[in-house]
Amino acid sequence: MIAKGADYLAEKMREIDRENEIKIVENKSLARMLYYNVDIGNEIPPELYQMTAEVLAYVYNLNNRQA
Repeated sequence: MIAKGADYLAEKMREIDRENEIKIVENKSLARMLYYNVDIGNEIPPELYQMTAEVLAYVYNLNNRQA
């Protein structure tokens, strides 16, 4: 985990993403699990690998379609 935020901080992070044309994929259940269970600087726990991999695969496919 390299960053996380809630409320104002999360909105600020999304704003910066939009300004830098970074795609935002929303998965609220995964976001909540990561927020409450993973500290910044720590690895994603194995029980969240599958959900995280699905989001990463979706983003990878989006990027490949536009290339």
